[in-house]
Amino acid sequence: MTPFEHPRLIADIGGNYARFAVEAAPAVFGHVASIPCAAHPDFHSAVRAYLGSLPAALAESIEHAAVAIANPVEGDLVRMTNYHWQFSIEQMRERLGLQTLVVINDFTALAMALPRLSNAQRRQVGPGEARERSVIGVIGAGTGLGVSGLIPTADGYIALGTEGGHASFAPRDEREIAILRYAARQHEHVSFERLLSGPGLELIYRAVSEGRGGEPLAATEITRRAIDGGDALCLQAVEAFCSILGTAAGNLAVTLGAFGGIYIGGAIVPRLGEYFERSPFRARFEDKGRFSDYVRTIPTFVVTADNATFAGASAILAEQLRRMDAQQDTAVLGLIRRVRNKLSPAERRVADHVLAHPRPTLSDPIAEIARAASVSQPTVIRFCRSLGCEGLSDFKLRLASSLTGTIPVTHTQVTGEDTMLELGVKVLGNTASAILQVRDQLNRDAIDRAIDLLTAAERVEFFAVGHYGVVADDAQLKFLRFGVPSMAVTEHRLQVLTANVMRPTDVAVIISSSGQVEDLLAVADKAHERGTPVLAITASQSPLAKKADVAIIVDHLEDPSTHVPMISRILHLLVIDILAVGVAMRRGAERVAELPREEIAGFDEAPLEAPPPGARRAGPGISTAGPLAHLTAHSR
Repeated sequence: MTPFEHPRLIADIGGNYARFAVEAAPAVFGHVASIPCAAHPDFHSAVRAYLGSLPAALAESIEHAAVAIANPVEGDLVRMTNYHWQFSIEQMRERLGLQTLVVINDFTALAMALPRLSNAQRRQVGPGEARERSVIGVIGAGTGLGVSGLIPTADGYIALGTEGGHASFAPRDEREIAILRYAARQHEHVSFERLLSGPGLELIYRAVSEGRGGEPLAATEITRRAIDGGDALCLQAVEAFCSILGTAAGNLAVTLGAFGGIYIGGAIVPRLGEYFERSPFRARFEDKGRFSDYVRTIPTFVVTADNATFAGASAILAEQLRRMDAQQDTAVLGLIRRVRNKLSPAERRVADHVLAHPRPTLSDPIAEIARAASVSQPTVIRFCRSLGCEGLSDFKLRLASSLTGTIPVTHTQVTGEDTMLELGVKVLGNTASAILQVRDQLNRDAIDRAIDLLTAAERVEFFAVGHYGVVADDAQLKFLRFGVPSMAVTEHRLQVLTANVMRPTDVAVIISSSGQVEDLLAVADKAHERGTPVLAITASQSPLAKKADVAIIVDHLEDPSTHVPMISRILHLLVIDILAVGVAMRRGAERVAELPREEIAGFDEAPLEAPPPGARRAGPGISTAGPLAHLTAHSR
């Protein structure tokens, strides 16, 4: 195998463990490691820990990565279904210093590996023979239940990203009916995943042992006792598990028309070893009534390869890189290659630098680009204009689009050398980057508790000082608009006086970027003396966060040279929006306050016309198209 120019990071992230490897050449995986997810607070920490275990030169040479993860992947935000990790793909790529980060569903990755498996990497269970170039299905139980498939195309396969594990469970005999009844007492919806997973096997065991004296057991112990120890209750649970898996696999076969075979992956079935071949799985798979002959011809395989998901993720990453190379050839980098020989010698040096270092060029200032290419700064501008761009900022935007399909979000320092266009691009980019970072830091429990407090409050007082006074004013307006008595208190002489008359049924919302303002800390103390709960929107580990009953964390360091908390203020305004929408949804949209005409006329640019007699007034700037439309409108 020809080694890659740069080794690639491949990861398989489940609900319990994160597995990592370095791919030095196609399907050649080394430095394989398995890290407990619980050992790290977030995905970034786990990746950094793995990279830190590698030789420094190897870790620094990695430019591309593929991550297979046990949850749906839609858009930029990844939120795990069976664990609390969440992250932005683009922001994670930037934090890890990667050129490419591909994130896909783990069973989509496993599906892409199936055509590459040798006979030694799979074990057939039951009869049937796979048809060439036919649909393939894959199902597997681990922390959850994964389901996917492959559709053949002219030059390969298309992997299906599905959540078939959440299809409703259908019992086939009396034992399974009893299991369904037991599970329904605990879960509103009993899906196949509720039973075909590690927690599912434990649930099945509890169901079959109910009233028969079975002790609580983990899935691994149930399997061990059933296969090695001959424990009757454990054996019943494993038999039921295999039968139900046969039903689910048979459903997948007839749904997809999977004449290329059904493959069984995941962590549980391979541990069953030879028992699985004599289990009820295959009989149940073929038990399809009038369609039994149909499914009897479809083969079923257990995936025994150790690194099948790695191989599938690698294949998807390789295809992504090929596609990006093709796009680059027709976009900015391709244009540079085509016109290079027509450029002046100095401009050609700029071209060579950009071709060799496209991503660093996106964030480097003009002085650094000129220095690296050994040219003057005006030469860099002439190079950009030779490509039809207005200047360096326009060139960078086009280059970013050709590299990633979107403009990458990073934090870039504003310098005195920037043009006004470059200044605008950097300010907007820095704001977008900060918003993504706060989005990934939001704590679901804190948001829920904050909305519960505000929904139950008879009155809400918003406290802030300085530049953050406008945030308190905005919060007051939003909460008044849907009927919550509220006041913005931004004058420090009034803040403690206001806190002195608050009641336990009120809520004090304190807004502070640093969380260290003495006047606001005094408000928190006085509110607690009055029995009033305190909700803080502030920095983590700050004195205010520690005093608050609920703290929503907004961590952002402003550029001290600007002396204006521009981005932080935007972030706090967005948190207020989140709380306002949440409270409105809890209270019901019909409770939005209708302000008197004379109080709201100033909010709109155009004068208000008198409504027809008996007509219902709308709030300021509110579209009546939908019941929650007002929640995204801002006063002018």
